[in-house]
Amino acid sequence: MTVQVCTDADEAVAGISDGSTVLVGGFGMAGMPVELIDALIRQGAGDLTVVSNNAGNGDTGLAALLDKGRVRRIVCSFPRQSDSWVFDRLYREGRIELEVVPQGTLAERMRAAGAGIGAFFCPTGVGTPLAEGKETREIDGRTYVLEYPIKGDVALIGAHTADRMGNLVYRKTARNFGPVMATAATTVVAQVRDIVETGALDPETVVTPSIYVDRIVRTEAAA
Repeated sequence: MTVQVCTDADEAVAGISDGSTVLVGGFGMAGMPVELIDALIRQGAGDLTVVSNNAGNGDTGLAALLDKGRVRRIVCSFPRQSDSWVFDRLYREGRIELEVVPQGTLAERMRAAGAGIGAFFCPTGVGTPLAEGKETREIDGRTYVLEYPIKGDVALIGAHTADRMGNLVYRKTARNFGPVMATAATTVVAQVRDIVETGALDPETVVTPSIYVDRIVRTEAAA
């Protein structure tokens, strides 16, 4: 398998279709692939389902994608923060659907997709509205709720460095959801600060192996 080294972010997001499920990395702005999101706005795909840690910050990145009306549904853990006014407005106007998923469950549902696990039982959310309508089971005296994998058509993630094979290294907390999202999507696009020759990365530092990565693009912004 050969990774596609793209000339710019617009080439990197080419072909994303209307109605796609897009996994977007980042914890707040740390690791947020802003250049890829901006390119997706220019590309024009709509009716998207976005899976991310939150529902956007301020007016940039994911919030800008929401503001353009391109997102039909968002699946996240923290939809409301002090600077999430774009999502707040759209939700109050009934212009976007929301599925709230506890953060650990969100990560595990994507990990399950990457690992080929059909479903799993989790105690988080039991007895709350988040478990309504879901199958539950008692295991060793504790109640668990059945959760299903989250698969993406596309994952947009930010890493620090890639080699020309597509192996990825992250920088500190910018790592967050990138590695698990890379296993859970059909097409994985990574924006990186630098692309080095194959063999230049210490294999012990590689977090996301190239087998999971389809396209890389160098951008000026560090992830």
